[in-house]
Amino acid sequence: MAVLRHSVTVLAVERDLVAELAPVFWDMAESTRTEGAAVLAPDGQPVQDLRLLRGRHLKSGALYEIGRPDDGERMAVRIREWRRASAVELEQRLRAPDLNARVTLRLTAPDRPRLVEARGRMWGPDGSGVLRRGSGRARADLAAWWDAAALPPGAPPTARAPVTVRLRHLLGEARLQLRPRRAADGRWLVEAVATVRGRWLLRPVAAVGLLLAGGPLRRGFRDAVERAAESWDGAVTRLLELGPDGVREELARRPED
Repeated sequence: MAVLRHSVTVLAVERDLVAELAPVFWDMAESTRTEGAAVLAPDGQPVQDLRLLRGRHLKSGALYEIGRPDDGERMAVRIREWRRASAVELEQRLRAPDLNARVTLRLTAPDRPRLVEARGRMWGPDGSGVLRRGSGRARADLAAWWDAAALPPGAPPTARAPVTVRLRHLLGEARLQLRPRRAADGRWLVEAVATVRGRWLLRPVAAVGLLLAGGPLRRGFRDAVERAAESWDGAVTRLLELGPDGVREELARRPED
């Protein structure tokens, strides 16, 4: 088993800002309507590359297709639950020439987000390719995240990480945990800890491989965390610049504008 650790500082997104922005997204989604298979924006123009295939718009069971039918990939999204007072749950399916995937996303308390959960699996074309099969789960307890980030300096970390990810493959499995601390200048110090191990009879072989690849593996993990932090900061910077009114304008803007 290999244990990988790296910490980064990132821009913080406070609870009140998320509670202010979340209804903007849901209001925009619920202001759309359908005409046949077309999904229309509030200005009456069709939303590009989005079609309703079956069911009632934004109701449980509604099935949508995203993308162009001739681009070689087919992505479908099914609404499993749409209740802003409690939860929104979506199932996404991807069919491509070399890969299939299914991912389910669930957001608890959409207007004041508290918990994000995801689960999924992937497999090769027609179920082939054992090495292409894998599954995963992720859980982000947003309330626990903000509580952990508010702990005073020197306080022990929370027993349970607010963000956890678990990936499984025939050859091994990986687990990732994220824990925040308050840092200076409106930032979070986020510790990322990953454990990687082989599975079943492959554990001894994987252990040797992880030992030999320890240096590159740690450098790769560190670089991946740093890149994720840079992407996060870029997105948050843009979000803070726009604010709720700017976000609303961006969502309403046509792609050609």
